[in-house]
Amino acid sequence: MPESEAGTPPVSAPATPGTPAPLFTSLRVDSLSYDRNSMPRCKCLPVNAPTWGQPHTCFTDFAAPDVSLTRKLGAEFVGTFILIFMATAGPIVNQKYNGAETLIGNAACAGLAVMVVILSTGHISGAHLNPSLTIAFATLRHFPWLQVPAYIAAQVSGSICASFALKGVFHPYMSGGVTVPSVTTGQAFALEFIITFNLLFVVTAVATDTRAVGELAGIAVGATVLLNILVAGPTTGGSMNPVRTLGPAVAAGNYKSLWIYLVAPTLGALTGAGTYTAVKLREDEVEAPRQVRSFRR
Repeated sequence: MPESEAGTPPVSAPATPGTPAPLFTSLRVDSLSYDRNSMPRCKCLPVNAPTWGQPHTCFTDFAAPDVSLTRKLGAEFVGTFILIFMATAGPIVNQKYNGAETLIGNAACAGLAVMVVILSTGHISGAHLNPSLTIAFATLRHFPWLQVPAYIAAQVSGSICASFALKGVFHPYMSGGVTVPSVTTGQAFALEFIITFNLLFVVTAVATDTRAVGELAGIAVGATVLLNILVAGPTTGGSMNPVRTLGPAVAAGNYKSLWIYLVAPTLGALTGAGTYTAVKLREDEVEAPRQVRSFRR
């Protein structure tokens, strides 16, 4: 091979036509250089390699699986267990320690329990925690009827397990956690119907309407539960949930007026969810969003 002139580096020959480009031109990857609309939706690191036959390729290309029904039922069971344990423990502690919790404490136990369970398991199972809510959502086609029996079974099982756990811890003070009306049957039925109506009106708003602030769903629902118990706690116990009454009733062997807490919340849930569905604005009735002025000049 002839040498080049003195002091002049050898000139490389031009690339032969058809020679593939190098796979990695640089180790630095600039994320801003990618067209985000053309990138594949995969759980991996995208690599720009046109010579591989596709605009983008993945090191480990795998699709994110949907949450299975088994996991949903597991989350529903655990969520209901936490709710019933906390909501029932408040009145039991109040009875055992001579009013230490007070009505506000009982209401806070239930409201905070609902809030934390929704925030922790709402993205998995929807955090129904209530057979009345499940039936109402299925009736309004927000939830498949096929999964209703399994959801209710998980909720009932979680409630009974939580109630017997409470019985083992606080025996013989389990009677304090049972919701028994201290007013007439008609008054108790009306109160449970109204407070469950309030609850499902709020739940339907934050869970099914995209214009509601979904990020605050846990706070809104928990605050509604707290408010309802402040109103109905001294008279009916503020159940709003058939399994809130059923589990402690089974553990304590006290089934007095149980039918009220099974029927009234279910009817109230259907009415509350249906009322919000009837009054919410349709898509063509929503005003166009106004232009937001920025603080920057």
